[in-house]
Amino acid sequence: MEHSPGRLATTLIATSIMAVGCTSSPPDSPPPPPPTVNAAGAGADGAGDPYYPQDGNGGYDVTDYNVSISYDPGVGTLDGDTTVTANAIADLNKFNLDLIGYDVSNVDIDDKPAQFTREGDHELSITPPEPLPKGATFKARVRYKGTPTVQEDGQLGKNGWQKARSGGSFVAGEPHSATFWFPANDHPRDKATFRLNARVPDGWSVVSIGREEPSTAADGWTTYRWVEETRLATYLTTIGIDKWTYERSALADGTPVVTAYAPGAENKKALEARLPEILDFLSSKFGRYPQKSAGGIYLNEDIGFSLETQGRPIYARWTNLETVVHENAHQWFGDSVSVDTWADICLNECFASYSQWLWTEAKERQNLDQRYRTAIDRFKGRDTFWGNKLYGMGKGNEFHGVYDKGVLAIHALRRQIGEDAFNRVLKEWPAAHKDANATWKQFEDFVQTIAGQDLRGFYDAWFHSDKIPADQYLYPGSLRG
Repeated sequence: MEHSPGRLATTLIATSIMAVGCTSSPPDSPPPPPPTVNAAGAGADGAGDPYYPQDGNGGYDVTDYNVSISYDPGVGTLDGDTTVTANAIADLNKFNLDLIGYDVSNVDIDDKPAQFTREGDHELSITPPEPLPKGATFKARVRYKGTPTVQEDGQLGKNGWQKARSGGSFVAGEPHSATFWFPANDHPRDKATFRLNARVPDGWSVVSIGREEPSTAADGWTTYRWVEETRLATYLTTIGIDKWTYERSALADGTPVVTAYAPGAENKKALEARLPEILDFLSSKFGRYPQKSAGGIYLNEDIGFSLETQGRPIYARWTNLETVVHENAHQWFGDSVSVDTWADICLNECFASYSQWLWTEAKERQNLDQRYRTAIDRFKGRDTFWGNKLYGMGKGNEFHGVYDKGVLAIHALRRQIGEDAFNRVLKEWPAAHKDANATWKQFEDFVQTIAGQDLRGFYDAWFHSDKIPADQYLYPGSLRG
């Protein structure tokens, strides 16, 4: 994800960095394992993330979402029919799915009617007709109807089902977006494959993530189909309903590329034409492109962020070349290797932001050491800049610091461990955790092993502290010059 210029105070600082060229606390311990069941075999109503304890659920592991919706932009009502395939990881006589809004008419477990209730803002509590034994695979089918909603998020602006100026709709948001349109286990820790069948009136069209499959038309409606075969976190799904202009091609290795432009966004075609060059560059740094599809979804909307929806990022109207670099870097850092908890967000955003520096270094021959020193000089006396922790930042602060202070921290890490070790980290970390989840603590240990250095003081100074690092960590290696 990348913020729009001016969305947050930290974003203004980040823009400045990109335009220019105490006692530290011990590392935070990893969070405790998430609860899987409550008393009497009921799946927990949260995945155990300390920042969002009610997000996600326990007791099962989703393997696939099969989402079918019907939506008429002129009416604004969504009819949904979603089947969630999951494995019980505990004996369950009750479990929850997350779903925001909607009237739920039926829930079936393995084709048998189940009892259900709504609890709180987003919990759909389901009682199977028979208890589900640990190890069982089951299918939960949920049928629902209503008007999709959007919510204001304090950090990022609007999350959820949003209306386009054309009359169409799109879904985008982090950490929440999926459950504004289908029931899910809404936490990055539970990754699953995704299939979409979306029925819209003729004249409208649909774009999503994954592989495009043939559409079918009948009785004035067209059904569009998309399949994502690589497991993903739920917030990386999306749907766009509009009068899209499509461009279809393939990368050199045959990976299909589908890009969609909303009415008024066709002026981004020249920008998107550089996608193969961008992915070639990022692959040279991070290893082989980890997704099975590529492309972009270009909106004509001034939303507060662009988002790394898997394999096909969704872009705001203000998107520029570095935004496209940033969101595609997320295909490695954030999409393929996903966070274990939201406290680990630097694993996503610090590296996607630093990819923009790598790009300007390679393509514009920019001196990154000088860019770094200029930024340090500018922000040395600004406590608000250094006050944003990059790990253990606290709920509601996840996206403060990772775009600006995080870039400086990664460059300092590069100079601290040396070029050879840093280049190994950029490639070997995504390979080691491909299509999985990882923690910041695992990353610290990983880098320390590759570097052959005791980096605890460096980590404390840059990632765990809310103060400016001491000079030995602020100016490592060639930055001392």
